[in-house]
Amino acid sequence: MKATMISRLLPFALAVTALFAGPAVAASGPMVDAPAGKVEGSKAKGIRIFKGIPYAAPPVGKLRWAPPQAVPDWQDVRDATKFGAACLQPGPRGPSIYAWDLPAMSEDCLSLNIWAPENAKGAPVFVWIHGGSLTTGSGGDPLYDGSALAARGMIVVSINYRLGALGYLAHPGLSAESADGVSGNYGLLDQIAALEWVKRNIGAFGGNAGNVSIAGESAGALSVMYLMAAPQARGLFHKAIAQSAYMVSAPGLRAQLNGMVPAEQQGVDLATKLGATDLAALRALPAEEIASKAPATGYFPFPVVDGKIVPRQLVETFDRNEQAPVPILAGFNAGEIRSLRFLLPKAPDNAEAYEAMVRANYGEFADAFLARYPAKNIEESMLAATRDAMYGWTSERLVSNQAALGKPAYLYFFDHGYPATQQWNLHAFHAAELPYVFDTAGKTPPLWPKIPSNLAEHKMIDAMGDYWASFAKHSRPQAKGQPDWPDYSNNSGFMHFADVPRARHKLLHGTAVLHEAVVCRRRAAGDIAWNWNVGIASPPLPPKAEGCK
Repeated sequence: MKATMISRLLPFALAVTALFAGPAVAASGPMVDAPAGKVEGSKAKGIRIFKGIPYAAPPVGKLRWAPPQAVPDWQDVRDATKFGAACLQPGPRGPSIYAWDLPAMSEDCLSLNIWAPENAKGAPVFVWIHGGSLTTGSGGDPLYDGSALAARGMIVVSINYRLGALGYLAHPGLSAESADGVSGNYGLLDQIAALEWVKRNIGAFGGNAGNVSIAGESAGALSVMYLMAAPQARGLFHKAIAQSAYMVSAPGLRAQLNGMVPAEQQGVDLATKLGATDLAALRALPAEEIASKAPATGYFPFPVVDGKIVPRQLVETFDRNEQAPVPILAGFNAGEIRSLRFLLPKAPDNAEAYEAMVRANYGEFADAFLARYPAKNIEESMLAATRDAMYGWTSERLVSNQAALGKPAYLYFFDHGYPATQQWNLHAFHAAELPYVFDTAGKTPPLWPKIPSNLAEHKMIDAMGDYWASFAKHSRPQAKGQPDWPDYSNNSGFMHFADVPRARHKLLHGTAVLHEAVVCRRRAAGDIAWNWNVGIASPPLPPKAEGCK
């Protein structure tokens, strides 16, 4: 009986091993013999580059909506000269400065890429998590080319993770399959699996598994915060970089937290709209159909408070000091909402209407709100209010929380513009700092405002790359010929990236305090979310509660 079973399973096992082995190649590029298997990549300007390395099994078939499974180690040399397919995602709804034409997409997409200096040994590791509202993006986007950061003496890793409904769907049937009785958060679990792969394998590429920084922008920075909160990720990283993070409320798995529809109910609603009567029917749907149709149904992917991977709302985790006690670098951009205007409500007709709505919504906080976001320029006030409530408040909260743990904490404000951004009214827009961090000004998406090639821009690129790399190396951002970056614990210090970097103190003084007070009351009320429901879109301010201003 046992021999018969083995004989039946052997062809399947060999097929799976062959699937992950990739085609055998003749040695010509740099080769690494890692615990997972041998990989052969390419080399450019002293940087070894390895692309499309699988860190988890393809999440297809019965593994759709399952935690990532381990990849069998391979024996042959794996070709690592091409990026893996991006995870399935919908196409852009119209012209966008962020849009790329992705060369390939697939449900089989859990791969990572590595840029490593030629003679790296014990180098710090920088793991990049792409943004895109947990709906779009890829670790292989040219904007995230890790070559320039790697040339500063560290190993750069970029990852793919499941997106949209394929990455974050919760459903009662999926929870019933889970030993923990939970579902959703598959994209977050993918990120943890990638970090586990890095811990096991990065030493073979010259990296130090004991000095790993996780970094991300927008939804990537959101992911950084959830990794800081996830018990399963503890010890897999040692520093965090959060660029334009947003600590908004998340739905509960089954409970109606903070006025949000439970995630399992959202999953049932989505299945109904897709015409799937049960879990088997959902799994039978083409993955491409799920990825393309889910957004049109109103489904919005987001981490789920399940009590296991996401123990509680992020604000509660950080208030309890339960987050990873690691150094942090965090910040936001002056023009975040200029490229995200869909987050804004329709503006009122005049200043009187604006002020009346703010006073009705903010009660005793209305004067403080109007002092910062006055009615004399409604458009600019609305842009700034949503920016500060989402990104500014989050950034300052992050550095304040980590500083309270006695950890190095560095805040920045990216306020840098150039002719194209000024012409298009996109000064320091959301994600505008990325080409400066990665030194990829020539690799931006087709509709991105073109960055001029001049001395001032090159100096800013050099400065930001140096600051980020030195933080990843030794928890202190420094740049040659640039000012020292004050720790936030030093009189609320921050770095202002305007025409040049300038060390400052007390960014938008009092603004984060105002938004913290609003969020505190909403949390106490228990039935109000906190996100972009700001200003004239804000629900009425709840009454004062214990512990709140």
